[in-house]
Amino acid sequence: MKKTAIPFLFALMLAKAWAGSPLLLVSEAESRASEEAGGLLMPRTSASTSGPKIELLAPDVSRPVSVPTRIDLRFAAPLPAEPNPETFKALYGAFRLDITRRLLGSAKITKEGISVPQAMLPAGKHQLILSLTDTMGRESQQLISFVVQ
Repeated sequence: MKKTAIPFLFALMLAKAWAGSPLLLVSEAESRASEEAGGLLMPRTSASTSGPKIELLAPDVSRPVSVPTRIDLRFAAPLPAEPNPETFKALYGAFRLDITRRLLGSAKITKEGISVPQAMLPAGKHQLILSLTDTMGRESQQLISFVVQ
């Protein structure tokens, strides 16, 4: 076996080991700091009625969420525009902590949306502000508030 094959095989085994692990979106300390800062705040701008749409398909946030949980978002934009997935941002809590890279670390993102098979959050109240721009430069934000049990 060539020397270069060993690191590749190790990386492949590591990737398979992590593939089934839930993604930690926010630590307990980050969650606690957000709640202590005054809780859930409203985004600075409201959702655009003419821009792209961000629809939460899963989980059902009308009731407490169990973890790990699946997160599915669907994107849509009025024609002739298309959602621009490179502009997607996910901000967490009162401090608007940018968790976009954490989310995209194990998620598949396309112009149709995002799917995270297993996401972890500590118990408590949470808020995500999701933003997306379409190919015509219109930005929309979606505020999602939920409780993890």
